[in-house]
Amino acid sequence: MGRSGLLGRVVHLGPTPYREAWELQRAIAGEVARGESLDTVILLEHPPVVTLGRRTDESELHIPSGSAVEIVETDRGGRSTYHGPGQLVCYPIFDLTRHGQDVKKYCRDLEEALIRTLAAFELEATRNEGLTGIWLEQPPRKIASIGVHISKWVTTHGYALNVDLDTAPFTEWITACGIEDALFTTMARELGRPVAVDDVRPAAVTALGEVFNLQFEEQPAYAALSASS
Repeated sequence: MGRSGLLGRVVHLGPTPYREAWELQRAIAGEVARGESLDTVILLEHPPVVTLGRRTDESELHIPSGSAVEIVETDRGGRSTYHGPGQLVCYPIFDLTRHGQDVKKYCRDLEEALIRTLAAFELEATRNEGLTGIWLEQPPRKIASIGVHISKWVTTHGYALNVDLDTAPFTEWITACGIEDALFTTMARELGRPVAVDDVRPAAVTALGEVFNLQFEEQPAYAALSASS
């Protein structure tokens, strides 16, 4: 993390329903926009949920009836994706007036943070020209998705990194990100061993701090929830 960087805070949550986390994001985004809160990163896992970005096409959804999964329309960019236990979800709520008012740069910086997070586990990840998210080569295997929303230069939503989960829903329930025949992978699969989401959180925080030049304060989840309610 940058020694002379801006202060920020990290909130670690456990499994959190998608809509609850979305409400928390919006509450904190309001605080950040009003100058009442530091740049904030929320790290958590979601119960099974398919989220639909603004560019989602109905043909992407082929969820079997009776599947135990929630479906939520969101205001983020991108198309459909899946979240579930074993995936590290990161919601940076940043005031981009502090980080350069450049949406493309922000997305590239999120990608760089993911690349550095994976490098901490000796996984060499890359961007795939013309496609969002982060991939491993060869063949191209998607390991992380990115979808953001920016209002008045304050960011919400973020990325989802596949740590150790069943990737079948990405292809059997949806055409994830609108990409036909895409291959999806996880850190655990690539490393050939189980990996816990909690093991990845420190590397994720370090990478975000380096890329965005932030020094993070760890904040208990209950404090963040009560302050933003």
